[in-house]
Amino acid sequence: MLEEKLISIIIPTYKGVKTLPNLVEELITTFKEHSIEIIIVNDCSPDTTHKEMEVLVRKYPNKLTYLKFSKNYGEHSAVMAGLRNSEGDLVIVMDDDFQNPPLEALKLAEYTLANNHDVVFTKYKIKNDTFIRNIMSKIANISAQIILKKPKDLYFSSFKAIKKNIVNEITNYEGPFPYIDGLILSVTNNLESYEVQHDERKEGKSSYDIYKLIKHYGNLVTNFSTIPIHLFSIVGLIITFTSFLFILITIFEKFSNPNLPLGYSTIITVIVFFSGIQILFLGLIGEYVGKILKNVNKEKQYNINYLKKKTENKT
Repeated sequence: MLEEKLISIIIPTYKGVKTLPNLVEELITTFKEHSIEIIIVNDCSPDTTHKEMEVLVRKYPNKLTYLKFSKNYGEHSAVMAGLRNSEGDLVIVMDDDFQNPPLEALKLAEYTLANNHDVVFTKYKIKNDTFIRNIMSKIANISAQIILKKPKDLYFSSFKAIKKNIVNEITNYEGPFPYIDGLILSVTNNLESYEVQHDERKEGKSSYDIYKLIKHYGNLVTNFSTIPIHLFSIVGLIITFTSFLFILITIFEKFSNPNLPLGYSTIITVIVFFSGIQILFLGLIGEYVGKILKNVNKEKQYNINYLKKKTENKT
């Protein structure tokens, strides 16, 4: 069945020049019996990725499509650009660092086409990432369970297989922050997990630092859910009720004991606490308003300043 389908393999890359050429070569060798296209999306990498890709495109003109962004837009924008330029019946999304071996990509494609699932996310028995990255991944998955109603037994991973009908749906999204997994959950519940091997990085280190991970999770919250606003509304009601009780207690104590000191330190502490809560709420509202502004202004998800499409589709 796999032999009859065109498989698109999307690889977003940033500072991946040390691994990307070998990864492309191994993918072409691994999928030599199948029809594939490999779509490389260069997220404005500052290294020599562009030069290396020009060489590879000339070597495999009928296999490779190459895109380069004008600035760094992030992994999800890169994946979205790859999806829009894909032609396959099935799309595999994978990283450029060799932690997802090409043979595992072939197994994932075979499993997905052999089963009636729209999207198959990978999961790992052993995940060879840093402690911080593993913790942040767990936080992201728990957040997705709460905010996006993600099934508890489903693990979100960047290595996944997406069928063409779902690609057609999620690429209709035109907002400035395309969170791919959130878009998938918005159009289908026909999801599955498949266990694969996860190797250690062969070169370099992850370009995802704490700032990028926090920004990514912030986009998850403010783009796909109003739960935080509802939550803060409830917290606001609780604080208001508590404050009202505090006022009643203060009045009662003052009438009971007219000589009781006013307690300036207590008053200042309460004022500072509630001021902090108000500022936090205003900051969250500002995030939502900012997202609305960017949508109204039609901020681009990405800008491509170089595109080289494969010349034809051959095995």
